[in-house]
Amino acid sequence: MRRFLLVGLTGGIATGKSTVSQMFAHLGAKVVDADLLAREVVMPGQPALAEIAAEFGADVLQPDGHLDRKRLGAIVFSDPERRKRLEQITHPAIYVRQQRVLSVYEEEAFEGVVLWDAAVLIESGGAKRMDKLVVVLTDPATELASAHGARRHGRRGGARAHRDADAGGGQGEARRLRDRQLGHARRDRAPGARRCTSSSSPT
Repeated sequence: MRRFLLVGLTGGIATGKSTVSQMFAHLGAKVVDADLLAREVVMPGQPALAEIAAEFGADVLQPDGHLDRKRLGAIVFSDPERRKRLEQITHPAIYVRQQRVLSVYEEEAFEGVVLWDAAVLIESGGAKRMDKLVVVLTDPATELASAHGARRHGRRGGARAHRDADAGGGQGEARRLRDRQLGHARRDRAPGARRCTSSSSPT
């Protein structure tokens, strides 16, 4: 029987999601990074990488056999159907790894909070498997400024692999869903304020 509370953490690019994740970790939560698992499932030798190469062509592989994320992103960027196909390959593989990690915490009888940190948690349907959901939100001006600052310093946030596949508008859909579910209209937030809000898992 699972003793820990499984909490999903999500938020748009440059909203401060990584900061919130670090805060939970500092308080003793076990953090599972979906972006890290997403990278693991497409490492050379993994079945998902072979499926991606078969589906999108050998050109998406680098000479050393690693995935060329930039080239793959160019393929799926403006094609929702191709993007959906990529997700059909990667999401099940990520889910399997997630369950392996969670099973370890079950075996250890961990009784705290396990945080599932995923940028596209709502879009992928994964939020339905969470006990609780934490959404990090900020006003558009602050989000844009933070994103520009990250690019200026050469930083890359989490879920980079997902960003390539979701740049066609999934984030906007997620924002609307988050606002509807959590009852927070973005226009009512004070400029420059970041808001971290939680909710029971959607059904």
